[in-house]
Formats: sequence, structure tokens, C-alpha cells
Amino acid sequence: MFKLNEIKELIELVDKTSVHELEIENEGTRLCIRKPGKSELVHVQPTVLASAPQAAAPLQAPPAMVDNTTAQTAGQSAEGPAADANLHKIVSPMVGTFYRASSPDANPYVNIGDKVGEKTTVCIIEAMKLMNELEAEVKGEIVDILVENGQLVEYGQPLFLVKPE
Repeated sequence: MFKLNEIKELIELVDKTSVHELEIENEGTRLCIRKPGKSELVHVQPTVLASAPQAAAPLQAPPAMVDNTTAQTAGQSAEGPAADANLHKIVSPMVGTFYRASSPDANPYVNIGDKVGEKTTVCIIEAMKLMNELEAEVKGEIVDILVENGQLVEYGQPLFLVKPE
């Protein structure tokens, strides 16, 4: 099993070199470190299913990024940007992963056509393993959902279009 200070030292060593990926196995535990650009995963995963405690839960690979301009263009109505001027945009308050529901098997918080109030939860943004519920902050009707479930979103990126009442 790797100790925290050993993992930190390995991360610093990889960071200071031209190595982009390092994978080490020690006492039934596998450590994989990858520099940003190739993949941004750092995880520790036991390779033996014996009674050894698990150091960290394996991370899932991030979903494929979607071009924001494509998502925004697809979200605009057929009448163009002028029609969107009357709509309220609910934007992401942070960088993170967008989720439409509280769990994979739960119903989405909102769908197109749903009425929302100022305190209605519309989605979750996961940032640094913290789940942050996002409220509509406006009373109206959901006209469009501009991002896909599981998509990485940026600060200020429009997520929903709401027709205010």
C-alpha cells in the first residue's frame, strides 16, 4: 500500500520530468499518475481482491467534452438569437460536472416545459467531489436544456433557458 507522502513525492517527480504517465504496482496496489493533457486521472486501485483495504475508490473516466459552441447553437431556437433575448439563462456558477438528477436511476430535476420557481432545484454541479444543487432563481418555464447529463461545464456557461413569467 502506498503512503500519502510517497504518492506526493511521485506526483512531484512526474511533474518535474517529461514523463506523461507513470504506473507502479506495490504490495497489491496499483498507482497510476497522468499529467494533464493526456488524461487528468490520478487513482490508486488494489489489484488483489484479498482482504486488503482499498486506498481510494477508482475514478471513472471523464465524459467526452462537447464543444460549447455546438451545444449553445443547438440550444438556440429556430428564430435565432433575437428570440433568446427574452429568455433567462441559468448559468453554471462554477467549473464542474453537470448532472440532471440526484442519482443515475432518479428522474431529472426538470424537463423542457416544466414550470420552475426561484427556489426550484434544476440540476447538480459536482466540483471536487462536492455536489452543489443549483436553483432556478427565476419563475418561469424551462424552454431548453443546453448541456448533456455528465458533461463538464465551465464557469458562466449557460445550462438552461427559461421563459420568465
